[in-house]
Amino acid sequence: MSIKLIVFDMAGTTVKDEDKVADTFSAAMQKYGYHVSVEDVNPLMGYEKSIAITKMLHQHEPDNDKITPQLISNIHREFISLMISYYQKATVLEALPHAEETMAALHNAGIRIGINTGFSKDIAQIIIERLQWREKGLIDYLIGSDEVEKGRPDPAMINQLMALAGVTDPGEVAKVGDTEVDIREGQNAGCKYVIAVTTGAFTRAQLEPYNPTHIIDDIADVINIIN
Repeated sequence: MSIKLIVFDMAGTTVKDEDKVADTFSAAMQKYGYHVSVEDVNPLMGYEKSIAITKMLHQHEPDNDKITPQLISNIHREFISLMISYYQKATVLEALPHAEETMAALHNAGIRIGINTGFSKDIAQIIIERLQWREKGLIDYLIGSDEVEKGRPDPAMINQLMALAGVTDPGEVAKVGDTEVDIREGQNAGCKYVIAVTTGAFTRAQLEPYNPTHIIDDIADVINIIN
């Protein structure tokens, strides 16, 4: 296999979401007086959450002077608090169908597995711990959007995962995600394969305009693509 590293997204790609991220985003915005629907949030899934909050405020706050770093920070802090509480207490936290089997098969074939996310590291770490992906030997690396200077679609997270894996050629890397910014992140990093999945916030029709190398309905198809 020419692929040495595969970078998977979390919510909507490998982890079952059920709109909880969008619901929580809406709740955090609501606390500060902004009525944002799940439908408004979904196009911003995958972005680093401070960026998503800023974009949403520019849509819902007519007075730009009110869109301050403090307001953005306050909403982001509320989002993190709500998300951590949810993932700590959720009675059911599941991987998406075939995600664990796919990662296991790829890992057993000698491919390094990285997880990156628009979540901050503290949220991502709780999910990984509850799913026991390290204990199961499914992943090698985890990076949150707050660990790099720029979040998606900037390639910084993929670049850092490549450095951890000792991979210097992006032609030996595949990116798998469910959103527009996952696709653009993979393209900006120069990944050989940029694989979009329809298990998250975007439909096939919504993913097609961003020209991923592949669009799949089942994450297990990643194995056939890279073979």
